[in-house]
Amino acid sequence: MTQFMDVHHGMNGITADQLQQAHQADLDIEKDEGVHFKRAWADPESGTVYCLSEAPSAEAVQRVHERAGHRADEVHEVPLSI
Repeated sequence: MTQFMDVHHGMNGITADQLQQAHQADLDIEKDEGVHFKRAWADPESGTVYCLSEAPSAEAVQRVHERAGHRADEVHEVPLSI
């Protein structure tokens, strides 16, 4: 499966608990789209959140995020990693 990194902006002040809740919302429905969210990171000061996933497509990643209530501003395919 292909890896994707997505980015959410405007989440200023996000706490670790809020990040965990958002990530769990994705995990709860990810199988519906054949997606697996591997990890999430956040910078509360800039309001930026990053999510790493494996998925069949960027559209599948976005559908999960939309259903979970936090649409991604960007979804990038990650074709190379080490």
